[in-house]
Amino acid sequence: MPARTSGGDLLSEIVLATFRLNARFLDAAQQLAANGGITAAWWQVLGGILDGPRAVPDIARRMGMTRQGVLRVADLLVEKGLAEYRTNPDHRRAKVLACTQAGYWAVHRIALVQHPWADRIAEAIDDHQLADALTTLRRLIERIEASAL
Repeated sequence: MPARTSGGDLLSEIVLATFRLNARFLDAAQQLAANGGITAAWWQVLGGILDGPRAVPDIARRMGMTRQGVLRVADLLVEKGLAEYRTNPDHRRAKVLACTQAGYWAVHRIALVQHPWADRIAEAIDDHQLADALTTLRRLIERIEASAL
């Protein structure tokens, strides 16, 4: 097995820590989303359209999901009245998904518990450390998306 650099060792540790963190975030997201009467996956897709309608592939890229997964959730959101399909001005056949008032209201109800939760988690960590972590995560995402295995 080839040796790794110290950076490669650190990145491998980051990957393992990220797996663990992701599991904790997903558990928390499911509990938080219940306050809006939805699932974490529904919340994730709604989060991709809160600032405006988007095509399913755009939501998938933005939220780190598969196109098929977003489409499945989008259809459920439309069925439940939390989102709606609209004509896409840029593409005749592909529609865009837009949040309805009911969808915004569900996300608002989640925010009522998510904001205090986030504040409690963050209070033990310096804002500069959190900002540095966010910058590093974004750089890692860019590097991974730009490189092939």
